[in-house]
Amino acid sequence: MGMDILGIKGSGLTRWFWLFVLMGLVVSLTSCGGGEEEVAPEGAEGTGIIPAVEAVEARFGRLPLEERLSGIVRSQNQVEVVSRITALTDQVFVQNGDPVEKGDLLVKLSDREYREQLRQAEANLRIANARLRQAEVLLEEERRTSTRQKQLFDRGLLSDVDLEQTEAALASAEAGFDLAEAQVEQAEATVEERKENLAQTEIRSPVRGTVGNRNVEPGMQVSPGSSLFTVGDLNDATVTVNLTERMLSYIEVGQTVQVVSDAMEDTFLEGAVSRISPFLGEGNFSTEAEIDLANTSGVLIPGMFVTVDIFYGESEQATIIPLSAIYRHPRTGITGVYVSSTFGTETPLPIQTDTDDPGPLSMPTDVEFRPVQVVAKGRESAGVTGIQSGEWVVTVGQNLLIGGEGRARIRPLTWERMMSLQRLQPSDLLKNVMESRTSPDNSL
Repeated sequence: MGMDILGIKGSGLTRWFWLFVLMGLVVSLTSCGGGEEEVAPEGAEGTGIIPAVEAVEARFGRLPLEERLSGIVRSQNQVEVVSRITALTDQVFVQNGDPVEKGDLLVKLSDREYREQLRQAEANLRIANARLRQAEVLLEEERRTSTRQKQLFDRGLLSDVDLEQTEAALASAEAGFDLAEAQVEQAEATVEERKENLAQTEIRSPVRGTVGNRNVEPGMQVSPGSSLFTVGDLNDATVTVNLTERMLSYIEVGQTVQVVSDAMEDTFLEGAVSRISPFLGEGNFSTEAEIDLANTSGVLIPGMFVTVDIFYGESEQATIIPLSAIYRHPRTGITGVYVSSTFGTETPLPIQTDTDDPGPLSMPTDVEFRPVQVVAKGRESAGVTGIQSGEWVVTVGQNLLIGGEGRARIRPLTWERMMSLQRLQPSDLLKNVMESRTSPDNSL
């Protein structure tokens, strides 16, 4: 589900490594710029600098369960307009971005060759009809002759040989008539085909929408299958995501989704899973789900990649902490959290005078590394066992506590501020650090 919060595999290792390093840099730089010395108080064991860290208070509750996937945007009713014949382009009537209605003329192809083919086909049809009339006249004549000859044969005035010749002539006339009828049908089909080819010299929009991906110019020769335009309704979009066989056991039609993208900045679009294909692809064992979204603001561009969060339920109640608090100890390999049980009780919380200011550091307080087990995780937080609600967990600066004497000065953060830090890309975080160093108050 998204990145591996334990930093074991995939791109999660790189991202969380730099996130912890840069967050540690934030704490170091801001604490050094705040005019507060972070040396051990008189009488304390050791003489090293007491590290400064940031922490949030663990909560108790349910964690939304979500699956983070990558999706591709398509406009609704998006179709590719192609040529069905080979011809030179005479005129192009639309440009990229032009709105069109269903049936609007987009391209006019040269029709001289196809008009001539239609003229020849219509002439062949007239010839076939004339031959059919001839065959019909001959058939009627042979039928009358056959009737007379049978009457003569019945009166004994006609030999068996003469009767057989009459019947053979009638059969030949019937076959000639059938052949003429078939030739007329063939000629009619050819005329219809030539008319259809002539109609294809005028390429019209199959749907209402906006034109894009123009790939045709006057004078250009097109052939069957040549892509000329893409037309789609940009006011409505469909986002397609791939689902694995495992996901089909808990992702269903109707579940809530949020769609985000770097191009959308801090906004997101909310919708629901609209359709899920019931067939797995051969070889990749995955299928597709589609999310229909209104796109009147135009933020979704066909072809763009977006991030899709599908919410499929809630976890059991557990202690909730930010993902950045979970730390794999580099010496022991144990996954856990640095916790201060005395912060806020024996060690008073620093007083903040400005809600936008991250606040001052506390007096030195005890911290300990405590193993935890992750029972559920979302995009930004996790449910764990091993710590209690109300305990303060270190979210930034864990690397500064390795090998220390179990004491630190803590700057408390609100959940909202911690979540905003987690959403920052490493480059954005570093930018914030540099800005904090040049600002008059050196605040985060």
